[in-house]
Amino acid sequence: MILGTLLIKISTVYFVIGFSIGYYMSTSHQYTLTGVHVHINLLGWTALTLIGIIYVLFPHLTERVYAKIHFWLHNVGLPIMMISLAVMLQTGNMNSIPLITSSAVGGTLVLIGVVFFAFNIIVNLNDKA
Repeated sequence: MILGTLLIKISTVYFVIGFSIGYYMSTSHQYTLTGVHVHINLLGWTALTLIGIIYVLFPHLTERVYAKIHFWLHNVGLPIMMISLAVMLQTGNMNSIPLITSSAVGGTLVLIGVVFFAFNIIVNLNDKA
């Protein structure tokens, strides 16, 4: 499967999750998970959809190792970050070292992945593509 298409499909799963969290908050009037809802929609749905579209439009970018590194870091880091944040918010335990560490590790993986994506775009996207 083409990497761009795969990212778009994965982003659709994040969209369903993000929308479901938003729907739950709206119907229950419990807004504790607002941060999770926002990050899943932004980093999962929106960012991955746009990245997938870029890779569909410029498939030569997916041939670079940077694209594969970004894919794995983003898709491993985001769930770790979101699950850790959701547990912290739901339990009110914002001082749990394992949860804080997991959230930081997940966020760091996504950040490094995004840097690989940006590097790939800046270095390998040209006017000829």
